[in-house]
Amino acid sequence: MMSKLRVGIIGAGSISEMHFEGYAKNEQAEIVAVCDLNEERAREKADKYGAKLVYTDYNELLANPDIDAVSICTWNNSHAPISIAAINAGKHVLVEKPLCKTVEEALAVQEAVRNSDKVLQVGYVRRFAMNTSVLKKFIDAGDLGEIYYAKATCLRVLGNPGGWFSDVERSGGGPVIDLGVHVIDVLWYLMGKPKVKSVSGNAYNRLGNRKNIENYSFYKAADYDAEVNTVEDLANALIRFENGASIALDVSFSVHAKQDEMSVKLYGDKGGAELEPKLEIIGEKHNTILNMTPKIDFPSFDFGAAFRNEVFGFVDASLGKSETRCPVEDGVEMMKILCGIYESSRTGREVVFE
Repeated sequence: MMSKLRVGIIGAGSISEMHFEGYAKNEQAEIVAVCDLNEERAREKADKYGAKLVYTDYNELLANPDIDAVSICTWNNSHAPISIAAINAGKHVLVEKPLCKTVEEALAVQEAVRNSDKVLQVGYVRRFAMNTSVLKKFIDAGDLGEIYYAKATCLRVLGNPGGWFSDVERSGGGPVIDLGVHVIDVLWYLMGKPKVKSVSGNAYNRLGNRKNIENYSFYKAADYDAEVNTVEDLANALIRFENGASIALDVSFSVHAKQDEMSVKLYGDKGGAELEPKLEIIGEKHNTILNMTPKIDFPSFDFGAAFRNEVFGFVDASLGKSETRCPVEDGVEMMKILCGIYESSRTGREVVFE
């Protein structure tokens, strides 16, 4: 068992900062290398976090035997090839969500992992949030009974980041694959990860990047270009599982609504719960319905704390101290769901899995 995990980070864009911060705060990890197509950006991160090595080609980083593990924080279309190359090079892998763009890619990544002795963890960060962890204890104790229905709404009124996020070739899709993946996954995880049976979805591309809007700012990718948009604005879906449970989803980058909305709810035969906008648990006692509000530090999703927990979990798994909470098999099942939504919308038919 190695004493300290030597880490290289591939991709130095905005989300990588959460990975850098996580490793920097973990005494069992050391950031030794940074790779980005933009050498100046990679060097800035390396200088900030004390990494000695800078690369512009991830293959060169992976060829370094002194690197034990990598975080992959690149465009979605590169997740699969970099993950497979990293596993084959003998590295542990933490790959940002989504695992990849297609089910075929997901199965190829899974095969590489199963043919190795390395850890691959998919970046389903909401599994590591405090409100999720607390609720899971209630669920595991049977307080909600059998969860048969869940639903999530994640709507941005004006929030298409543009750049690679709005280029389907690089991203694989819009709000479904960028935002929906998080809320679908956390619900699926809390429901016990039942096997998906069918997916029905609708995706709409009606509003574009809405470059005409004034006086209202929103996050824009570094390569933002309002003229480029090949992803959906809005989507909805109904996901059915083999155990009879289901998930309903609404998600958007852009929609004519009064305000942004985040809502994540679960319903069981003994109780229910709201995970977002803040954790609430609903139950019954002495023939009376109870609404319970847990007193916890982070009743809503806390970005920094959850990412730190995610990175810490990956470090422990890579050092052989625990099992990863987000294995590659979960990435495969999630890609079936995400791709099923797009396929159903494209064909106008429900997608059924055998």
